[in-house]
Amino acid sequence: MALLITDECINCDVCEPECPNKAISQGEEIYVIEPKFCTECVGHFNTPQCVEVCPVECIILDPDHKETQEELKAKYQALMVG
Repeated sequence: MALLITDECINCDVCEPECPNKAISQGEEIYVIEPKFCTECVGHFNTPQCVEVCPVECIILDPDHKETQEELKAKYQALMVG
């Protein structure tokens, strides 16, 4: 599953630089995660780094982008090639 930043985001700027896939960017009001780039840090780290550093715990699993660990690994491999 890709991750999702909820509207509880305080725009603290700590998540964006932690994303190894550059899936996080500033949206119109809060930070957003681009699902096609989010691998939940699979291939890079054991846990999603944005979740680790978020001080308000506003990053959750995105129910609209369900993926298995195998799909996340495949996405990671495709991103590393492309």
